[in-house]
Amino acid sequence: MASSSKANLAEQDEGEEAEEIEHFNDFTLASSWERFISEIEATCRQWLADGPKRLLEKGAVHLDSSDNIYKVKSELKNAAKIYSMEYYFEISGKIADWNCTLHDLQLCFGVKEFLVISPQSASGVVLDAPEATKLLSAVSIALANCSSLWPAFVPVHDPSRKAFIGIQNMGTIFTRRFEADRIGSQVPIKFMHLEGLYELFVSKFAYCMSDHSMHLFRVHLLMKLTYQTLSNDEDNYDDIQEADTENAESETSPGCGNPNRKHWDDDCPWNEWYSAEDPVMRFDLVVTWSEKVVESSLEMAEMENASPHEAEKWILAPNLYPNLDSSKGDRIGFASQLHLLVNALEMSFEAPFIEDFVSVENPGSDNLESTMVIPPPTVLDRVLKDLFLEDPQLPDFAKDEHKSSRAIKGAPVESLFAQFCLHSLWFGNCNIRAIAVLWIEFVQEIRWHWEESQPLPKIPANGSIDLATCLINQKLQMLAICIGKKRELNEEFEDCIGTKDDASANMEKMQEVNKVGDESSSFHARSQAFDEKRDSLLTPEGFNGSKTVESKFSANAQDVHSADKSTLDSIRRGSAGPVGSMKLLKLCQSLHAPFTQSAPLMTEDMHEERLRAIETFGFSFNFSAQLERETLSSDMSAFKAANPGAVFEDFIRWYSPRDWENDESEAKGPSTDLTEGMNVDWPPQGRLSRGMSESGNFWRKIWDEAPILPASEQKPLLDPNREGEKILHYLETMQPHQLLEQMVCSAFRASADTLNQTNYGSLKEMDTKMDQLYLTMASTLRPLQVNLLSNTSDTIEDLQRLCVVFEHVEKLLILAASLHRRFRQVPRISEAIFSNYYNFYLPTMGIGLADVDTQKEFDMKLQLSQNERQVVSNMFTPPTANQSWRKVLSMGNHLNGHEPILREIIFSMHDNASDNHYASSSHRDYQQDTETYRMYTCGTSNDLQGLLSPLRMLAIECH
Repeated sequence: MASSSKANLAEQDEGEEAEEIEHFNDFTLASSWERFISEIEATCRQWLADGPKRLLEKGAVHLDSSDNIYKVKSELKNAAKIYSMEYYFEISGKIADWNCTLHDLQLCFGVKEFLVISPQSASGVVLDAPEATKLLSAVSIALANCSSLWPAFVPVHDPSRKAFIGIQNMGTIFTRRFEADRIGSQVPIKFMHLEGLYELFVSKFAYCMSDHSMHLFRVHLLMKLTYQTLSNDEDNYDDIQEADTENAESETSPGCGNPNRKHWDDDCPWNEWYSAEDPVMRFDLVVTWSEKVVESSLEMAEMENASPHEAEKWILAPNLYPNLDSSKGDRIGFASQLHLLVNALEMSFEAPFIEDFVSVENPGSDNLESTMVIPPPTVLDRVLKDLFLEDPQLPDFAKDEHKSSRAIKGAPVESLFAQFCLHSLWFGNCNIRAIAVLWIEFVQEIRWHWEESQPLPKIPANGSIDLATCLINQKLQMLAICIGKKRELNEEFEDCIGTKDDASANMEKMQEVNKVGDESSSFHARSQAFDEKRDSLLTPEGFNGSKTVESKFSANAQDVHSADKSTLDSIRRGSAGPVGSMKLLKLCQSLHAPFTQSAPLMTEDMHEERLRAIETFGFSFNFSAQLERETLSSDMSAFKAANPGAVFEDFIRWYSPRDWENDESEAKGPSTDLTEGMNVDWPPQGRLSRGMSESGNFWRKIWDEAPILPASEQKPLLDPNREGEKILHYLETMQPHQLLEQMVCSAFRASADTLNQTNYGSLKEMDTKMDQLYLTMASTLRPLQVNLLSNTSDTIEDLQRLCVVFEHVEKLLILAASLHRRFRQVPRISEAIFSNYYNFYLPTMGIGLADVDTQKEFDMKLQLSQNERQVVSNMFTPPTANQSWRKVLSMGNHLNGHEPILREIIFSMHDNASDNHYASSSHRDYQQDTETYRMYTCGTSNDLQGLLSPLRMLAIECH
């Protein structure tokens, strides 16, 4: 009995326990409010347990507005409403300075991590005040249960006001309450001044308004002002307004960032072809004062008149245009036009002749007509006029040339063909039809210069051909030489005619009846006089002691050994003087070096033709003599005229010493006296080499056939008429792809050389990129230089990638030039900004511009030193009389007449917690100052109506 009763009692107790446990865990009887608090508490406990590092692993979202702030989000349900709770936290341990990018609530209330709970609605704010208070209470209770000191905020009122209420448990001492609001319109004038803001803050804790002047409150003050330079659009507007009133003396020197310039890049080398948008939109100058303690509104009035130069810190922040590091298809520059030129190269394989792209009979002309536009004739005439405008002074083709520029087989940037290529980039948007039209007109203009014997502009007349350039440039250099030769012959002929006409002027007047007969007979006389004039000009009157002397028949030398009046000397012609102590073999006479004609100039294709002939027939004395027959015959004739009685062996001894084998050495050095020279052993002992002594030697055959003529009487080796017509035939009949290949090489080189002339200071990163660009162009363009390109070649794709690389470098260079011109006196600023942007932009340079992440913006803040402040201050030019539209209600603290666009102030009041009613009964000792009141104000001014400028006021109070 007893045992059974005990068992029943035990079962009853267990049942009661189970009931109690079940009753404790049964939330069905709890209110929705309690369940909502419990859900908030559970979420906060989970976030506290995870910590920042674990939350990052779980997918915390990084805020774009800050580099160090992340957030996690959770959805909560209360009755029929759904709320979103977000936890914001930082990774670093220290609280960020307000000069860094902070969240609005961090900046306003000085908190590090916090919660924001808001309804999931269209407005995202709690419009009902009781609901907001109840929601904030729920979060506060949940955080207290978690023993968390996180502050919590609830957005309230209208979304445009950006208003918040908040709370933070501070343990057992006190609770902090937060309140934030914004005045968006009808701002009282007194709040535009520091004195009014100070009184507003004091009113939060003063017992009555009369207390302000009767008591001194130690208010801590931090102030930050933001100034902003004018954008380029505003500068251009001012230029238009002041164009009639400005004079030349008001213009500053180039490179000083003068806002009165119509185009910022007027003095940049690319400005001749296009005007680039200034990549620097404006600069923000953030001026920060150190913390001060203010005791009266009078001190605030004095601070409002303080100069920004008295501030503790100046921080400069560049604002770049957002599309600087993106490709939207609206940026015009060398790179964009070079890309179009590469497309034209790809299309050039569709027709065998240039005229096919212009002719309407071409099968693809309909497509060309619809997609490719030819500029009007006025544009064409203007381009041709610019190309063929006669410049009295030839440019320096090697000036500012990059060290790797000649590795690219193109034309120098100042040359005629390079200028043609650059004009083609902008002519008709660089389509194949426009290029064909321009080329045809270009060649016709060259033919006119040839037929009229007019010198070609932008071509050096130094009588040489640069084989390191493209073939078209070589042909134009050759044509310029031919035109020069042709002009010389015409001028000599006209001079002879003019001399004869002057001598027979009176006779012609007396014999007008027999005019026809006189003209017929005088033509023969003039021709004879022309030959005599050429001979008289080319007769040597001096010499030098070199073994071979070449001349263009303009030497004024005479034989200093003319003391010997022998018969041979009397018939000697075209001598440049004796060659040391060498004597003729058959006569005991000094061996004289003749004046010879210059070797005929050859372009690259002519050299290649000779090399192919040598490879085909092999090298031998006879074959070499056949290739050089005209030159060899000319030199032999001149040698015979300078050395009457000379034999073939004498010519070999002078012309090709290695083909003469001496039995004993001949005396060297010039003989100063003819008698002394007679004592030298004579005749010289030796013999011809085996190759020269063979029977049927071609050299000897030419010697036997060569007439005795000095160089002055010989036919020129270079026939200007023949060579000129050959060059024009080449230009008129070349295939389109051959033209475009050379245009692409020259256009890339000329564009890079133009950019290389930019002055960007000593930016090492820019120097490195330019060096890399030239090396990349040289390797990519090499297939075009050796004629290995085909319409199915992968080189087209490589050229398109080269255009992308070129665009990257071009953008960086324009930015470097813009920064350098502004900070020429303080290069550290431009170097620091460019280096930071270079590191920001570098990851995108290996990909196409279409793949660039345009969401990420460049953000940089640079603290200025004392000696740099004046240069930056000069960027804020005082407003002129015509800029009255900028005059607004003054906020004070002017910088060269510019008021701050943003003024941020933090007012705070500090108390000792152990000495006032905030003290706790706890035995813990709190001797440090506590921030009991805080107000953050952010004020801006509207350029049109100062009363409409918004004032943002956020305040916290501790209770």
